[in-house]
Amino acid sequence: MSDETSESGLSQPSLGLPSDNTATEPFVPKPPESFQEAGLDPAVVETLIVKYLAAASAATGTRIVREICLPRDPVIKLLQALKKQQIVYYADSTSVGDFKYALTEAGRDRAQRYMFESMYVGSAPVPLDVYLKAVSAQTITTKNPKREDLERAFSDLLISKEMFDTLGPAINSGRGMFLYGYPGNGKSSIAERVTACFGDTIYIPRCLIVDGLIIKLFDESKHEAIEEPGDQRLRKNTYDTRWVKIRRPTIIVGGELTLEALEFQYNATSKMCEAPAQMKSNCGTFVVDDFGRQRVKPVDLLNRWIVPLEKRFDYLTLPNGRVIMIPFDQLIIFATNLEPRELCDEAFLRRIPYKIQAMDPTEEQFRKLFELMGPSLGFEMDDGAGAAIDHLVEMHFKKENRPFRCCQPRDLMMQVRNWCLYQDQPMKLTPEYFDYAVSVYFTVM
Repeated sequence: MSDETSESGLSQPSLGLPSDNTATEPFVPKPPESFQEAGLDPAVVETLIVKYLAAASAATGTRIVREICLPRDPVIKLLQALKKQQIVYYADSTSVGDFKYALTEAGRDRAQRYMFESMYVGSAPVPLDVYLKAVSAQTITTKNPKREDLERAFSDLLISKEMFDTLGPAINSGRGMFLYGYPGNGKSSIAERVTACFGDTIYIPRCLIVDGLIIKLFDESKHEAIEEPGDQRLRKNTYDTRWVKIRRPTIIVGGELTLEALEFQYNATSKMCEAPAQMKSNCGTFVVDDFGRQRVKPVDLLNRWIVPLEKRFDYLTLPNGRVIMIPFDQLIIFATNLEPRELCDEAFLRRIPYKIQAMDPTEEQFRKLFELMGPSLGFEMDDGAGAAIDHLVEMHFKKENRPFRCCQPRDLMMQVRNWCLYQDQPMKLTPEYFDYAVSVYFTVM
């Protein structure tokens, strides 16, 4: 993929985003047969091998191949070349015709120099242009979830037909939405399940390389890896192991979000970068939870995203000053307790086409939530439980003119459960237990 450079020197790679939203064959990164096919200069591979041996003291050729995730034959040839240069030596041999390699004194000196340039040790990186093509091939814009997909994704929540009919088109848009309403009505729970509507997995690189700089993309704390073993009989991988197969990501940020967190996070010690949250969420969902409570003003945050929301790409600056264009390929959800018009003006609201209110449940829905959640908390939903729920609704909601919230059935039953466990009593719902739960749950006015 070629780069087009403007007069200002801004590098603008062609993202290759599909224009007709036509689904293609599932993307699977093909295992490379050479360093050239992997898009890497042998010098980059050498730095990875030498730094790995410095950390491991010694390792077999097979182990090195596995750790840097590159094809065996060219790696072994490179190791042989390093041996001729007296950078490595054979520390031992193995029963399967392999050798254990270790660094010579010259090799250790070279490792120190490489470590000074970058302390990264691990899987070989993937070039940026290959990642751009992968995002294009796995974009959510080609996915059009139907009613059955939503019902599957939200099977553990009580969602009304009206809410499904509103959410469905918003999710299909692949653009953005406000999800607003009173606290406790399931905004965060809905947002967290949206990605499941797309119903499949994607591949992302463990890390990228741009201008010699390593950018860590795969995040074990945010991405759910799916194990996909290679063909052990042929001792070959079915895909390029520099990539990780994950569930389509759902990246959630809350009150800790700052403008700085939306840029590359450069570590001056390791000399490498961490990808920002919106980049980690590509081909999935990006949830800004409790929007309006961040340390940055809502208008400043939305200003930062004017272009990404409109154009579906983002500009990020590398530590060397180069600006690169990255896909902004996710459904972005702003979950908030506030009215959208209180957070931004009409120009911003236009760029976020869907504003969906998470309404209070009806009494019927409120009672249904007890039936759905009770068994999972250890309660038998018998006639006695029904009478206790009647007491709760009449005495503590209707009489007190207290609004129903979706979170309350679970929370109140948790209070009862904790009381029963503490008192060593049978797990059951009674009017007296609900009286106790209400007394410690609701704020006294």
